[in-house]
Amino acid sequence: MIWPMPISTLKRDLSSCEICKDRFNATHTAHAPRPVVWFDKTARLLIAGQAPGARVHESGKPFTDPSGDRLRDWMGITEAAFYDQSRVAILPMAFCFPGYTAKGSDLPPPPICARTWRAPILDQLPDIRLTLLIGGYAQKYHLGKSAPNVTDTVTHWRDHAPAIIPLPHPSWRNTGWVKRNPWFEAELLPDLKSRVKEALAP
Repeated sequence: MIWPMPISTLKRDLSSCEICKDRFNATHTAHAPRPVVWFDKTARLLIAGQAPGARVHESGKPFTDPSGDRLRDWMGITEAAFYDQSRVAILPMAFCFPGYTAKGSDLPPPPICARTWRAPILDQLPDIRLTLLIGGYAQKYHLGKSAPNVTDTVTHWRDHAPAIIPLPHPSWRNTGWVKRNPWFEAELLPDLKSRVKEALAP
């Protein structure tokens, strides 16, 4: 691959990527790659997540699950605005569903995906005003040593403002975390909604 390239070519090549084909075939789910591609060069808001889940693997559309409903609620954004690729780019650390273990646990995003695709895609998104880092994988990639763990990183969210806001994953598994950290809903979410509105403003 030669960089830079037209964004249409980049999206086409990503859509047909199979570098993890053997890895996925060896998982308990034994599934084929299906990159979920959701970005355009005019995007102003970047959502950096972990990897598509099983439902997203089937739909081919990011966050088509309860986590997506919760994330949109946190952001204070409509479904139509959330899925407007001209304004919102959704770039997980791996673009395909990584699969499950034999016990049904989520497998981590393969690092080769970010190494291969992340830099060239970000180079094609010059107008990003706000980046949301969802979960530990995205936070470690973008923030490095200043993201030791999700709780600490999100607790110190103001250190990364105004261009970056770290968030826990909006999974139901983190409901207890949200309840144990009332400042998240009382302080961070109002600021998040305000910054999202600013980032998407004309």
